[in-house]
Amino acid sequence: MTYSGLLQLGASTVIFVLAASAAKGWTMAPTHWRLALVLALYTAGNLIMLRLIREFGMGVALSLSAVIQLVAVNLVAFLWFGEKVHTLQGLGILAAIVAIGLITVGPYLSAR
Repeated sequence: MTYSGLLQLGASTVIFVLAASAAKGWTMAPTHWRLALVLALYTAGNLIMLRLIREFGMGVALSLSAVIQLVAVNLVAFLWFGEKVHTLQGLGILAAIVAIGLITVGPYLSAR
């Protein structure tokens, strides 16, 4: 992974977390400007993802993005918005993180 790619991945993660937070805000108090903000943020994040897909390939770029976003968005949901999940839901989130991690690093750990 290049330094540029890592920066782009970080930028897209920040933008997607901001987009998810803005979407949560829109659900609590819907306004046209909040909807426009959500759409603009998701558009910006996806434009960065297109560059990452070109640089790293679709599988690697989207898998890395998915696991990082899954962790980041859940942290924001739990710590900032005070959302709670049941034990089974928490185990599902953990299983998703492990699954995406295995998909992402699996090819690098196994013989090619």
